[in-house]
Amino acid sequence: MATTPTPYPANLLLAGQPVLVVGGGPVAARKVEALLAAGARVTVVAPAAATPIAEQPDVTWIRRRYQPPEAGSYRLVVTATNDPAVNAQVARDCEAANVFVNSADDPANCTFTLPSVARREHLQVTVSTDGRSPALARWLRRRIEREIDSGYAALLELLAETRAEAKAAFGTSEVPGWEAALDGGLLELMRVGRIDEARSLLRQHLGLHAPQGSPAEALAS
Repeated sequence: MATTPTPYPANLLLAGQPVLVVGGGPVAARKVEALLAAGARVTVVAPAAATPIAEQPDVTWIRRRYQPPEAGSYRLVVTATNDPAVNAQVARDCEAANVFVNSADDPANCTFTLPSVARREHLQVTVSTDGRSPALARWLRRRIEREIDSGYAALLELLAETRAEAKAAFGTSEVPGWEAALDGGLLELMRVGRIDEARSLLRQHLGLHAPQGSPAEALAS
């Protein structure tokens, strides 16, 4: 029996990339905010625009309706209009130019969907329902946001720091010990501010030798 293909998850690096948003309402404003946070060069095409778009100096606002086939000139396109004909035209133009497009609340005219994102600094946890229920994705995101406290962000910084150390020591960071260390109470130590102890525990699990006089050496003695 044939199975339905599942979407391929990815994080797009859009810094400096030209992105088009078609539409200027509140939904478009939320899309623009997220794209700007990703460092994209955002152009909005819409006869009218919500205040967050109209007053955003980093957005190029072209005050007119969409004109085909302009979507093909961009790296990525998002449509946020209430006009199915416009959405379909943008999707056709993107298909012809091999440009990925997302159409808000219009999965038939999407070549990618947007997950709901729980974020704390550099940590992102995304929830996707393959476009079947955005409401469930948002509900799950809120539950995850309540779980991700500041300890997770501090833990991520420690892991990133130690990953670089492991790569320098072993030539790769793909070494045994990461999951054992995480299961061994790293988060709990970070939450109560015992950072040196957490660092020592992590380094021991990874087989990193501590420099003379370091907390890891003291813990091992």
